[in-house]
Amino acid sequence: MQGILQYLKNHGERLDSEIAAATGMSLESVREAVSRLSAKGDVMVCRSIRYKNGKEVEAILCRVAGYIPPPSPGRKAKPRPAAK
Repeated sequence: MQGILQYLKNHGERLDSEIAAATGMSLESVREAVSRLSAKGDVMVCRSIRYKNGKEVEAILCRVAGYIPPPSPGRKAKPRPAAK
């Protein structure tokens, strides 16, 4: 479960099939782990229906609950004064 949580922190919102492919776990075990993480409040999930080659594919979209990623490196735009 910690591997899934860390993967989501590093890569953001992902489908359960993407998590399974990246972590080497089976899709069924990823879904069980995500449901446990969701029950604890660590992960937010929603059911998603996508279409691939005209076929309907049901998936679970997952993201870490309450996690705000650090700002990206590099220069930031300066605030402009309000126009009069």
